[in-house]
Amino acid sequence: MGDLKKIRVYAFVGAAGTGKSQRAQFVADYLDAEYIIDDGLVIRRTAIVCGKSAKAERNQIRAIRRALFEYDDHRRAVIDFFKSAAPCAVMVIATSDDMASRIVKKLELPLPERVIRIEEVATPEEIARARKERQSKGQHVIPVSHVLVRKNFAGKMVGRLRVLWRAKSPYDGEKTIVRPPFSFYGDVHIEPEAIEQLASYIASKAPQVVSKPVCKVYSTETDSLSIDIDIKISLGPRNILSVAETVRQRAAKSVRYFSGLDVYNVNVSVTGIGQ
Repeated sequence: MGDLKKIRVYAFVGAAGTGKSQRAQFVADYLDAEYIIDDGLVIRRTAIVCGKSAKAERNQIRAIRRALFEYDDHRRAVIDFFKSAAPCAVMVIATSDDMASRIVKKLELPLPERVIRIEEVATPEEIARARKERQSKGQHVIPVSHVLVRKNFAGKMVGRLRVLWRAKSPYDGEKTIVRPPFSFYGDVHIEPEAIEQLASYIASKAPQVVSKPVCKVYSTETDSLSIDIDIKISLGPRNILSVAETVRQRAAKSVRYFSGLDVYNVNVSVTGIGQ
C-alpha cells in the first residue's frame, strides 16, 4: 500500500452554485491532478473510481455529512483507494478553505499545497449565471459521464454538457446536469428538543408503555447522537426487557430516518410500573 503523505493535494474553492464542477476537469488538467474529489465521489476523467455521491442522499443533512466523509465505511473505502493509488495528485472541490481542510483531514491526506478559486477561472458574469441556474432550477453539475450517473445517482438527470478539448474517449470531458432529491436552499438546524420530542413520541407508541416517556439527547465526540429514554410500563404479555428493547430499536431507527442524523446509542431505563 502507498504512503498517503506522498499524495499532492490541491483545492478548488468557490461558493455553492458558482460553477466549480462545470470547470473541474479543466482546472484538474491545469494542476496535473489525476483525481477529483467532489461531493463524496472520487473521479478520474469523468469516471467514478470510488466513493458515494452526496447528491444521491435523500436530505440535506446526510448530503453534507456524505460530502465531508463523515460515514466510516465511506471514508475508509476512499482512504484505502488512495493508499493503493499513491503517489498521485488529487484536487478537492469545496465551498470554502475550511471545508477543503476538513475533507483532507478526514481522508488522512496532506493539506492542500495550492488553492485555486472559482474567481480565477470564471468571470463575474459566468458566476452570476451559474448562481441563477442553481437558484431557479435547483440543478447541479457532476463532472461524470451520464452513463455512470444513471448507475450511481438517485435524483433526476436533466441534461448533459460536453467539453471538446482533449477528448480521449467518448465521455472525456462530459458533465451531467442533475436535480438532487434534496434540492432546496437555506440553513438547516435541528434543535435537541425536536429530537427529544420525536423519540418520546415513538417510545410512547410501543406496547405496554404508559405515560409520556422522558428523553434526553446528547451529542457524542463523533457528532452522532446518544439518546436516553425513561419509560414506565404496564404489566402484560411482554416482559420488561422485551418492551425496553422494542423502544430502543424503534427510537434509533425513527430518529435516523426522520432526521438523517447518526444515532450512536439509545439507552432505555424502566423507571416504574403503571396502569
